[in-house]
Amino acid sequence: MRRQWVTAACVVLVVGAAAFFVTRLKPAAPEVERATVWTDTVKRGPLLRQVRGPGTLVPREDKIRLIPAETEATVVRIRVLPGAKVQPDTVLMDLVDPTLQQELLDAQLQLKGAEADYINTRAKVESDLMDQKAAGATVNADYSQAQLQAKTDKSLYDLGVISGLTYSASKGKADELVTRNDLEKQRLTLNEKAIETQLSVQQTKVDQAKALLALKQKQLDALSVRAGISGVLVELDHQVGEHVTAGTTLAKVVQPDQLKASLKIAETQARDIQIGQPAEIDTHNGVIDGTVMRIDPAVLNGTVTVDVELAGALPQGARPDLSVDGTIDLERMKDVLYVGRPAFGNENSTISLFKLSADGKTAVQVPVKVGRASVNSIQVIEGLQAGDTVILSDMSRWDGTDRIRLD
Repeated sequence: MRRQWVTAACVVLVVGAAAFFVTRLKPAAPEVERATVWTDTVKRGPLLRQVRGPGTLVPREDKIRLIPAETEATVVRIRVLPGAKVQPDTVLMDLVDPTLQQELLDAQLQLKGAEADYINTRAKVESDLMDQKAAGATVNADYSQAQLQAKTDKSLYDLGVISGLTYSASKGKADELVTRNDLEKQRLTLNEKAIETQLSVQQTKVDQAKALLALKQKQLDALSVRAGISGVLVELDHQVGEHVTAGTTLAKVVQPDQLKASLKIAETQARDIQIGQPAEIDTHNGVIDGTVMRIDPAVLNGTVTVDVELAGALPQGARPDLSVDGTIDLERMKDVLYVGRPAFGNENSTISLFKLSADGKTAVQVPVKVGRASVNSIQVIEGLQAGDTVILSDMSRWDGTDRIRLD
């Protein structure tokens, strides 16, 4: 019995010790299939920072022509449909405005009336001016005669032939005609200026009538809607019989070989974009070089619109509204430690990555401090060394695990 009790006690002690050590053991590292993870090796060297975003090709603002309606009118005929190539004199549609023809006739009559008034006014003022000149000539002749008589009478007075009273009368008349002659000259000058003013007023009325007639003629010509530029008709939203008001856009013509790329860049990546930075636009049928020409100051749905001016020739098939992908070069960093950009992790933060062991069979989770990021790469500041291999794919399901095994 004593031997049995001792044996039982030993068994209990062994089982208890085994249970204690089992509870203290760490759980086995989970296994992850190697083919399902994406890895990259930490490198040192130059890093080109880039941002990327989707976008579309859009016409340049200076190569778009919106054709408005000059007056209220009704569409009576459509000659060209969207997608057709047009020339400046190509008629796109015909409009009709019943009141415009009458307004044009009224403008013509107003012009004729203004021209007739101008001719009548000019004839009248010229006649008055001739009368004024005739009166002035008479006074000037009397003035000359009086001056001559006054000189003669002075000579005779000096010789004692005539009395002083006669000489005084002759001299007084000459002095009076001097004043009258000056007044007539001033009056003639004032009348000439008044004539210019009257004719200017009448000429202004003639010019107003001409401008009104030109406007009505232009509005009448605009009823035949023309393209105005060489390009492609892209919009024609009105139908035959539809009534349009003045200012309504009738058609839109663009030059398809004059396009720009409008990219949508995430607001978190757009802060370092500057005008003049180089860019590449992938049309999925070729890559075009470009330059950043405009950055929208507003943020819409978490993105910033960046316009890129295209420098190279457009590939075949490029047209407005074509979907493209754009890449903008921000800066070239020299001699930095970098690695491929992980699935999750913002720039200038600390993230957790699984670093592979030397044999590549296990990976340990380590904190990594990262700096500036590019499209496919991110700067490593602390936590990794050149030559280390890390897992970049999404490992969020293993956040609570310090170590994994790769199968």
